[in-house]
Amino acid sequence: MAMGKYSRVDGRKSSSFCSTAAIIVFVAFCLVGIWMFMSSSVVPVQDSELSSKETGNEVKETVPKSVSKQFDDSPGDLPEDATSGMPRKESGRIDEDNSTENLVESNNENKVSQNSAEENQEENHANESADEKIESGNEQKVVNEDEGDVNGKDGETNSREGENEGGEMNKNVPAESEESSAENRSESTEGEENNEEEANTDQIKHADKEALLTEEKNEKNQDEHLEQSAVENGVGNEETNQASNEILPAGAQSEILTESTTQDGAWSTQAAESQNEKKSQQSSISSETNGHHWKLCKSTAGPDYIPCLDNWRVIRKLPSTKHYEHRERHCPEEAPTCLVPLPEGYKRSIKWPKSRDKIWYYNVPHTKLAEVKGHQNWVKLTGEYLTFPGGGTQFKNGALHYIDFIQDSVPEIAWGKRTRVILDVGCGVASFGGYLFERDVLAMSFAPKDEHEAQVQFALERGIPALLSVMGTKRLPFPSSVFDLVHCARCRVPWHIEGGKLLLELNRVLRPGGYFVWSATPVYQKLPEDVGIWQEMSRLTKSMCWDLVTIKKDRLNGVGAAIYRKPTSNECYNKRSKNEPPLCEENDDPNAAWNVSLQACMHKVPVDSTERGSLWPAQWPERSEQPPYWLNSQVGVYGKAAPEDFTADYNHWKTVVSQSYMNGMGIDWSSVRNVMDMKAVYGGYFV
Repeated sequence: MAMGKYSRVDGRKSSSFCSTAAIIVFVAFCLVGIWMFMSSSVVPVQDSELSSKETGNEVKETVPKSVSKQFDDSPGDLPEDATSGMPRKESGRIDEDNSTENLVESNNENKVSQNSAEENQEENHANESADEKIESGNEQKVVNEDEGDVNGKDGETNSREGENEGGEMNKNVPAESEESSAENRSESTEGEENNEEEANTDQIKHADKEALLTEEKNEKNQDEHLEQSAVENGVGNEETNQASNEILPAGAQSEILTESTTQDGAWSTQAAESQNEKKSQQSSISSETNGHHWKLCKSTAGPDYIPCLDNWRVIRKLPSTKHYEHRERHCPEEAPTCLVPLPEGYKRSIKWPKSRDKIWYYNVPHTKLAEVKGHQNWVKLTGEYLTFPGGGTQFKNGALHYIDFIQDSVPEIAWGKRTRVILDVGCGVASFGGYLFERDVLAMSFAPKDEHEAQVQFALERGIPALLSVMGTKRLPFPSSVFDLVHCARCRVPWHIEGGKLLLELNRVLRPGGYFVWSATPVYQKLPEDVGIWQEMSRLTKSMCWDLVTIKKDRLNGVGAAIYRKPTSNECYNKRSKNEPPLCEENDDPNAAWNVSLQACMHKVPVDSTERGSLWPAQWPERSEQPPYWLNSQVGVYGKAAPEDFTADYNHWKTVVSQSYMNGMGIDWSSVRNVMDMKAVYGGYFV
């Protein structure tokens, strides 16, 4: 085929040039043969996605394919920049020069392809240790061979270009010398080909063995690593399960994990909230790593700053403060992202029960109450402490005597049995609620943030439950019929004004059959103002169908108390001659509490046994264990029937608290008084 190609040259050239052309063709053929054997030792570039095992097993199979592909003289196998940089021959040159040029281009193609193969191999084998050994040996040999062969080819090409550029002098070169040199080259080439073929065969076999050994070693190491990881994971899972079993015992844990959403879908489950909490913790950790720094709040209130109560930008714009609107909540549109600073000299709070009697002065550095109310035994400044003798405006000689006085006045109150949860209005420093703990009673105390500096802050620092609120224009943040008793001792609330709107709010949160204890000067003093207030209160309470149970005087403290009882039926409401105060509309939900405006109306007493408030709950502590009667008609939080849900929640928290919280957390719970439960559900955690 080659002779046929160059027979056309013999027809156009002189007879003296025939021998030269034949030699060139023979040399070219020899070079092509050398190149074929040389390229057979090159391990082809494998796809980077192939595993090292496939690469090692398919070396021999891919070599012939790669050789045949590389042998094709197709410019499509090269990038554009490689082909664009090739020298262009003039149209007037002879076919001999064209054939020589093709040889040079094919050699350049082979060199470029080999270089690209080496680069790809280096990239792929950086992550595949098994193939790295194979390629390192082959690449080194191929590079050396390429350098020698390419140099020879370049020299031969340059000599031919020199012949073409030199004109007739190159044409007259003796053919014998060229033939002899060609024969010597062919002999040396044949020897090199045989040696290379044997070397390549041995090298490929050796590389295959190394690849197999390396692959087996890697698989063995990988198996050992997987086994070790499995063991570690098993140990970690056992530790995790053990820890979870300590905190959530088996029965309780299954109960908590099988939660469902609430009936109306408004609240997420505890499990979902736990996941959200983890995400929030991770996001907070990531924000800390990003170098975020919290700034201190800049407010004239300093450590006493409360965003929703110290929003003076809104408070100054209020049209009126007649109904204590300036003491109500006015939260900013955007929540502040600053930290309230600690008071200077702040120390860790004194633990309960000592904290009921004294706190660190520098934790709540206010002395106004000590100056104004010290003679009433509210609070006193004693060195570095603020001490609380347990007195109040109506019980100077101690809260316990006053508490017993109330029960002696109405034995049916039965502290800690019939009466378990009470509301203390205008609590001051909350000594009344603090001493009710000794009678097994929980008091929710509240007072406004007013000229009596930090009275609720005093209560919280002492470890007594309290919140900042005021009897103003909004409902209290509680559902209806939840308190067994409501207490007011000189609480400075004008109950009788504006149709008794404020007293009607107490009627909403008081259970039917519950008691209202009013200890104030109108009860026992005869001053004109007090007499007028007493008359108005008597008229109002009568129209509300409240029963004045008794009026008693405390001889020790020199005070008196009027005790009222809320009706348990609607019979009195229906017999009233005047509908004043009026009954609330049917669509007015008595349980709606948050940000609801006060109305001068009364809600009917529930009479259906399935409604909360129609019956008095069981005595304490039985009421903590028995499902409430009104749960029978509802679906519980965990998706079961409500009574079953209640029992499951109680048993769950009883087990968790007794086995984990009390013993497994390293906390001395005897010194812990106030705890905020972020999702109380049925309140089983606190029972």
